[in-house]
Amino acid sequence: MKTFFDSSSFAKRYIEEKGSQQVDNICQDASDLSISVICIPEIISALNRRVRERRVSQKDYQIIKRALSDDVRDIIIINLTDEVISTSTKLLEKYTLRAMDALHISSALKWGADLFVSSDKRQIHAAGQAGLQTEFV
Repeated sequence: MKTFFDSSSFAKRYIEEKGSQQVDNICQDASDLSISVICIPEIISALNRRVRERRVSQKDYQIIKRALSDDVRDIIIINLTDEVISTSTKLLEKYTLRAMDALHISSALKWGADLFVSSDKRQIHAAGQAGLQTEFV
């Protein structure tokens, strides 16, 4: 199954929280994994916020960053193309979404994902309405 992860769900591979085991299971069952090019900076941003809040140590940050870097070598990364941006604009006009959430959905649609995985209920709803099979984690 071609599985696309948004940042909120893919981050659960690196930060232990509710849904982390489910994300690992989905990854193992997937034939192909994909993320948007914006996923990596979003996860790095979230990790650095946790470092500033002293919820993640600098040492753990470096370990997680290395694991993320290693993982993305084997993942299909969808770039921001004219088509992705155009589709995201249409999604923003139709659904109540944040810009980055629309870019994730649009990237999954462009790639032809069989499954869209997110931890954002509003994003899951919009992705489902846009024709993607979804899984909330």
